[in-house]
Amino acid sequence: MTADRSRQSERTRLIHLGRSAPIEGVRPVNPPVVRTSTVLAPDIATMRANKARRDDGSRVFSYGARGTPTAHALEDAWAALEGGERALLFPTGLAAIAHVMITCLAPGDHVLIQNTVYPQVHNIRSAYLERRGIATSYFDGTVQDAAAKITPATRMIYGENPGSWVYDLIDVAALATLAHDHGALLVVDNTWASGLLHKPLAHGADISVIAGTKYVVGHSDVMIGAVVANGDLGRDLWRMQVVMGQTVSPDDAYLTLRGLRTIAARLPMHAAGALRIARHLEGHPLIAAVLHPALESHPRHELWRRDFTGANGLLTLAMRADLDMATVDRFVDTLGLFGIGSSWGGFESLALPQAPDTVRGWTHPGIAVRLHIGLEDPADLEADLSRGLAAIG
Repeated sequence: MTADRSRQSERTRLIHLGRSAPIEGVRPVNPPVVRTSTVLAPDIATMRANKARRDDGSRVFSYGARGTPTAHALEDAWAALEGGERALLFPTGLAAIAHVMITCLAPGDHVLIQNTVYPQVHNIRSAYLERRGIATSYFDGTVQDAAAKITPATRMIYGENPGSWVYDLIDVAALATLAHDHGALLVVDNTWASGLLHKPLAHGADISVIAGTKYVVGHSDVMIGAVVANGDLGRDLWRMQVVMGQTVSPDDAYLTLRGLRTIAARLPMHAAGALRIARHLEGHPLIAAVLHPALESHPRHELWRRDFTGANGLLTLAMRADLDMATVDRFVDTLGLFGIGSSWGGFESLALPQAPDTVRGWTHPGIAVRLHIGLEDPADLEADLSRGLAAIG
């Protein structure tokens, strides 16, 4: 008897998405890792039929670079997670972002970019877009600022929800309306929510981009990105993916699918620890502010409550203004349970200081310290942070 998936919670669906097809009446729990470059057809007629289907935009197991059954299982699961028709896999989240811009923008177009997006997007802007006659400008994340800066040549509004480091939230539905009224696409980087906590496509966005390296993988051992879109747009993105030769290894697809199965269990643990620590640190004499969307003090907390179903393990500390970088570095170096690394989303806790003039959208005079709260006991992390702050106090 087949269960009615439409009645199941997402937590249940994630366990059963992208599962193996039966083999001789039985099936493994997880899809096999299919490693191959060449795929053999039984005859010329089958090869030609598969090529015709592929040229028409259908997904066909016909060549290793076009995806194996392992990657196809992950694509199906990821599309279902995001509520889209088609998911495409890329070697990194940055590769996924670049692919969207290369596919959807042409010389003479204009793209409006949220100021606080992932920093490497600014490198795509300067090193690729502007050199090829694609105009760019920034907006502060509000619909009002976007409306003031959109032009007849605007073909894309690119945002991240919430923005990196400062977690400024955007109103996806309102930005989608603005973009569509001007014949533009809305693209949303959904890495923070990882497809589970927020659904940009359901709010009107055209494309969702995720760095699966973070919470989807969850174990800090795979680099992968994904793009999710619907209809002709999804097919256009897929065709350009074939042209550009973008692919991922079956082993990385397998590990990512394994991580995706447990994301609904892991993210609430990250979120609970982060919120506990954020509240623990609010009001500390060495900390001017704690930035976290689930805190009532967040300026767009109500928007987070409206559009998200939860939070993750990220928070940013604004250190007191008189603490210099050497002092803040000493605080981070003193921590025993926090690794020093620039990624996040794995099971381990991380800490990373950043000078205020290098963080876009930073409105505090003090140095920023981003914390990723892993799966350790929050009480142990609190004690570690208290020791670190005492060392500079």
